[in-house]
Amino acid sequence: MARSTVEQWRMFKAVAECGGFHQASEVIYKSQSSIHHAVHKLEEMLGVTLFRIEGRRTHLTPAGEQLLRRVNYLLAETERMENVALNLKSGVESSLTIAVDEAFPKDILYQALAAVSSEYPLIRIELIETILTGANELLSQGKAEIAISPYTIANNLSEDICQVEFIAVAGKDHSLSQPPRELELEELKNCRQIVLRDSGQQEKKDVGWLGSEQRWTVSHVATSIELLRKNLGFAWLPLHAVKPYIDDGSLVPLRLPRGATRTNSIYLNFNDSETLGPVARAFIGYVRYLSV
Repeated sequence: MARSTVEQWRMFKAVAECGGFHQASEVIYKSQSSIHHAVHKLEEMLGVTLFRIEGRRTHLTPAGEQLLRRVNYLLAETERMENVALNLKSGVESSLTIAVDEAFPKDILYQALAAVSSEYPLIRIELIETILTGANELLSQGKAEIAISPYTIANNLSEDICQVEFIAVAGKDHSLSQPPRELELEELKNCRQIVLRDSGQQEKKDVGWLGSEQRWTVSHVATSIELLRKNLGFAWLPLHAVKPYIDDGSLVPLRLPRGATRTNSIYLNFNDSETLGPVARAFIGYVRYLSV
């Protein structure tokens, strides 16, 4: 059991940073005698000398310098713990879990997360990246407070927050890209299609054209892009995700007589706004604002 107190260590730190007992008393609004007493009790209990006096200045001993480094960490953690307790008292969540479909634009997501963390720096955020029905499934299971999904929720109000354009692409050296031309549907059927696996387990869904005789199924948009850049197939992927690679020439939009692009809605879903804490409501507000 620790015999020292946080308050004693606060006084010790004040003396070390202010350069004397008198100066410390003016900064932390404690009497000079009480600070002297607290530091003396620490020295007596620890069996080490923390300060040496030289003229009008008070200097740390080597032992004091070593302890000060640890005390800074102790006091910082104590402050965080007190802030967490205050947050809990005022109804602020200590954590927030958000399930986000990978089709949702990353720049909007990251800006919203940064804004929330700036407003609530102690919040722990768990971000679960999903595909298709996965986000809503986590919401329904109580494993996420907020879902950003390409599907609405039955018997609930889903908010359409943005439209995401999907585009058919392949690697620059893929047979569908060279030579540049308008493709026939039969050409797609004879090439490997890279598709994304639904991360949900209960009601898996397939979306879009799946007419290729060969298919590789992957779990992440980034994996799909990597395979396309290696000329190992073609896919329909979010335009915002593939645009940098179209711009650098490593991916090429496919020219189709129809269906080369499609647009999907992305929905903001949560179960009961009355049960959401201020952090969740702040995140929702930032997503709404940034999605306009």
